[in-house]
Amino acid sequence: MRFEDAVPWLHLHRLTGGGAGLRELLDQFVSVGAIYSASRSDLLPFFIGDQTPVDAILAGPEAGQFEAERAWLDDPSNQLLAFTDPAYPPLLREISAPPPLLFVRGAAALLSAPQLAVVGSRNPSHGGRDNARAFSEQLSRSGLVVTSGLALGIDACAHAAALDAGGQTIAVAATGLDRVYPSAHRELAHRIAAHGALVSEFALGAPPRREHFPRRNRLISGLSLGVLVVEAALRSGSLITARLAAEQGREVFAIPGSIHSPLARGCHALIRQGAKLVETAQDVIEELGALAGFAAAAPVANFIQSRAAPDPAQQELLELIGYDPVEMDTLIARSGLTPGRVSSMLLLMELRGLIEARPGGRYQRTS
Repeated sequence: MRFEDAVPWLHLHRLTGGGAGLRELLDQFVSVGAIYSASRSDLLPFFIGDQTPVDAILAGPEAGQFEAERAWLDDPSNQLLAFTDPAYPPLLREISAPPPLLFVRGAAALLSAPQLAVVGSRNPSHGGRDNARAFSEQLSRSGLVVTSGLALGIDACAHAAALDAGGQTIAVAATGLDRVYPSAHRELAHRIAAHGALVSEFALGAPPRREHFPRRNRLISGLSLGVLVVEAALRSGSLITARLAAEQGREVFAIPGSIHSPLARGCHALIRQGAKLVETAQDVIEELGALAGFAAAAPVANFIQSRAAPDPAQQELLELIGYDPVEMDTLIARSGLTPGRVSSMLLLMELRGLIEARPGGRYQRTS
């Protein structure tokens, strides 16, 4: 979005706090232009009789009020995505309270790619860190974007492992994107911006307030096909993310642990409530295969990974599939690859729209 187009959005975002207030205005008036054309009597009910924001809307936005945002948008790696923008991530658009405006640093198109959220304790065990890294590496290699919250512990392990594996990752921030929280993750945030994306619904300069984190968590789950909880205590922000994911109709996965570990109790509680118990990344990949229909239906141009350029191993497997439906066992025999490798490659090609699943566990090339 150009700065000139962004000014009205930024003005309303500032006046309303960017949350429910702006959504209510858009629900009523449909467009930003219609909001600025509304009468005082039409606007007053949305501000409980407060004349100050109404006067500001009637006076109109002034570009000079947003010099910090102008400077930020001068950097070509920074973008604003409004809810009305066709590039707004389609999964996020479906949740009950989608943010009207997204601040993005990095590859904004990545927000529409198939993602799995990986979350967990800020103070994980060594085993929890190892699991976060191992799962994130394999999930990333399978073609999924790893999404998390840039927090200490499991979040940081997930982001770093995805990048180390040559994959891509999205960090959802609880502050404005001109800040990094926690500050210890400044270098990690720069890596993510260069090889993925940072995203926030909060205006530049917004500090890490307590109430920002649940809002951040709903974006983590809202962007993703599912949420994997690696390690969590019974009172954990990760359980909030998992609950939000379930409310949004997303898949919830949990890694079990020792019955003696407090950090396993949150995962065990989720499993008792219906989350899918997983022991390997392949368990997640196989479960998400059924959701690939959404990803394939989304505009391929929005994805960073091009369907036109599979790697050599995928190309060889693609040639073995052909245009007649073929069973996975046949592909395993023909390719000589392990079942897990074939399964993850099939999921990736299906996400890219190169093949489609057929009844009976068979696969077929698309025309």
